[in-house]
Amino acid sequence: MKLFRHENRQRSHRSRRVYALFEIAHTAVDFAAAVCFTIGSVLFFWKQYETQAIWLFTIGSVFFMAKPSLRLAREIKLYRLGKLERLADRAQDD
Repeated sequence: MKLFRHENRQRSHRSRRVYALFEIAHTAVDFAAAVCFTIGSVLFFWKQYETQAIWLFTIGSVFFMAKPSLRLAREIKLYRLGKLERLADRAQDD
C-alpha cells in the first residue's frame, strides 16, 4: 500500500468519509485563500488600505501553504486506515 493511490480512498465507508471531509477542508481553505487575495487586490487601489492588503496577501499565502499539508495529512490518514483494516482482517482469520 502506498500514499496518493486512488484505491486508498475507496477501500471502505470510513476511508470514503475521511476523503470527503478532507476534500471539504481543502476546498474551504482554497476558497478562503482566494477571498483573501481578491479583497487584498482590491484594497491596493487605495493607499490608506495598503497595510490591510498586505496582511490579506500574507494570510492568503498561509492558506495556500495549508493546502498541500491537508493533502499529505489526508493521505497519511488513509494509509493508516488501510493498515488497520488489514490488521483487523488478519485478526479475523486467526
